Amino acid sequence: MKAYIVGVGMTKFEKPESRDWRYWDMAKEAGTKALDDAGIPYGKVQQVSVGYCFQASTAGQRAAYELGLTGVPVYNVNNNCATGSTALMMARQFVEGGISDCVLALGFEKMKRGALGGGSDGGDFATSPVARHYGVMAAAHGFEMTPPTAQIFGNAAREHMERYGTTQAQLAAVAAKNHRHSADNPNAQFQDVWTVDEILAAKTIHRPLTKLQCSPTSDGAAAAVVVSERFLVQHGLHGRAVEIVAQAMTTDTGESFASGSCIDVVGKPMSRAAALQVYEASGLGIEDVDVVELHDCFSVNELLTYEALGMCGEGESGKLVESGATTYGGRWVVNPSGGLISKGHPLGATGLAQAAELTWQLRGEAGVRQVAGARVGLAHNIGLGGAAVVTMLRAA
Repeated sequence: MKAYIVGVGMTKFEKPESRDWRYWDMAKEAGTKALDDAGIPYGKVQQVSVGYCFQASTAGQRAAYELGLTGVPVYNVNNNCATGSTALMMARQFVEGGISDCVLALGFEKMKRGALGGGSDGGDFATSPVARHYGVMAAAHGFEMTPPTAQIFGNAAREHMERYGTTQAQLAAVAAKNHRHSADNPNAQFQDVWTVDEILAAKTIHRPLTKLQCSPTSDGAAAAVVVSERFLVQHGLHGRAVEIVAQAMTTDTGESFASGSCIDVVGKPMSRAAALQVYEASGLGIEDVDVVELHDCFSVNELLTYEALGMCGEGESGKLVESGATTYGGRWVVNPSGGLISKGHPLGATGLAQAAELTWQLRGEAGVRQVAGARVGLAHNIGLGGAAVVTMLRAA
């Protein structure tokens, strides 16, 4: 059974504590927008999957109750930075499995200012879910007094530079592109345009990554309504529909840890495996894709993901972004929303915000961000610890 996205919505992503709202307020705003976009009431929703990382148990119910008290099942999802796409995957599985005809996927996060710690618990590495990952990093690079997530990705960047000759300017080119894209996105946390030189001159967080190459902490929410073909026909929603052609989630295997490389431990093997599964299941390849929303939590991860998705060969991603192939006028437009670096990164909402952007793009509703003639979109969302979700979407 096929699954379709028929409604999406999101809040503006904002700097934590810049707005006086609760997580259920932002969830209500995003959920209401998604339902209104689909043109259906909450009473039609049969199940709700809700993603978040930093709120308490059953916060999903507290958020969903703002949309209606209908007694439907609400599932709480936490998969680190891949939480939003995990909630979407649950919704799709409910529909494709014939369990439900209409499911709401909702994601939100209310965060604190400042850099993230070494895991969602934010504290002790010895008991952290990502202790194994940081152990690989420490064995190869030691441990510095810099933010842990920036450190592990920054060390992956160092390895890529040493192995392939990737330059700091190429890393900065990723950030420059995404900041430039976000200038046209009213939902983005940042709308400032920065040159490569300005990005390189910004404060260093963990060499070679500067502040403008790192995703910020953010508050925000996003949502998607996922329905069956039967529901689509019954409610005349063909004009709103974007098909979830294929979707895959992978977790770490021995390959993530065997090499002792930060490139592998931050998820490149997971991303590659998820992409290959999606290509096989969909019958589509990266050559068929027009627009991509991928997980640029740090500039280096966009380069690693180009290679994992098959957009270029191993070690060629720096040259790919430098060539202009991943922006307007190039082979693909990657992160037209501004990506995590500039749009913002409220963990539970990120994957669903990617789905929202691609839905608007494939409907031709993205305004000045519109990728001309976009028919196929790909989303990539990754969480350290680990989970990688790749989703292939197509205009229905």
